[in-house]
Amino acid sequence: MKNIVLFGPPGAGKGTQAVLLKDKYNLVHISTGDVFRFNIKNETELGKLAKSYIDNGDLVPDEVTIDMLKAEVNSNPDAEGFIFDGFPRTESQAISLDAFLNEKNESINGMVALEVPEDLLVERILNRGKTSGRADDQDVEKIKNRFQEYETKTSILKEYYQNQNKYFGIDGVGSIEEITSRLEKVFDNL
Repeated sequence: MKNIVLFGPPGAGKGTQAVLLKDKYNLVHISTGDVFRFNIKNETELGKLAKSYIDNGDLVPDEVTIDMLKAEVNSNPDAEGFIFDGFPRTESQAISLDAFLNEKNESINGMVALEVPEDLLVERILNRGKTSGRADDQDVEKIKNRFQEYETKTSILKEYYQNQNKYFGIDGVGSIEEITSRLEKVFDNL
């Protein structure tokens, strides 16, 4: 089984790349953002709770995110592996994910991070906001708050996975095809 954490700041292209790579490697793509948006749109209890945090540009609390992730993994018992997109975002989530996968005699094969300069990320997110209709992608202050959250809480995961020799940084600038090719070289060796 191949379990990959696809990592990077908001706007790095994780979702785009995950969709392309999941088919090639026959993996299930779990995007916490997509799951949260589905729940928000359908006004589930989880969705209402998640929306209150997301609207402020904050991360959804670990326990809510972890329970949702476990349900997604358990609903795919025949999967050959997973691409985790947007999870884990904190060290405690990474530890919980490791423990959960360990119960299934599985582990994370690697964290593959898309590395993109912040000015390009802001431009990408604002452009995405024009077509997606997502309010959080149209407000520069909310975008900057997401970057601050990423830097203070999420970027420490790089060290967590480096300490396990499972961190792989990839240049996330270029055409979609160029970035996919760089990712495939890492995925092929995990």
